[in-house]
Amino acid sequence: MQRTPRDAAAPAKPGPSGPAAPAGGTPQIQLIPASVQGALDAAEEAVDLLLDSGRAPGDVLVITTGEPHPWATHELSFGEASYWAQHDAGDDVFYTDAGVAGRAGARPVVVVAVNGGSESVAASALSVAHAKAGALLIVCGDPQRINSVLGAGV
Repeated sequence: MQRTPRDAAAPAKPGPSGPAAPAGGTPQIQLIPASVQGALDAAEEAVDLLLDSGRAPGDVLVITTGEPHPWATHELSFGEASYWAQHDAGDDVFYTDAGVAGRAGARPVVVVAVNGGSESVAASALSVAHAKAGALLIVCGDPQRINSVLGAGV
């Protein structure tokens, strides 16, 4: 069995963050700085990198806090039953809005695009994403806003 080192591209946030989490119990968190307008593009790039590095599409859940991802908007045009059936099939990247992200199942990787919405929407989305991410949580958005929200309970 070949072991691969963990991705060390994003160092852990320094400072008092509480006790260290037990190995395997908490997802690794990576922050990708982006403007509100650029958060969705940053999330797309993160997904592309994950897929290019061999991550299975069904391992990835993307949550938006502002405007929905165009894929979600398109798929919802066929009705909610069809949209959620694609989620349940679990064989492709699934895009959802923060308002209904709680309905989505856990996935190894969750990407959050903080592309708008109120502080409470962002906080809720990050909390849900943290709970659903098995190995990795990638957050794309304004670092100051994200750190203030992450510090508030994720």
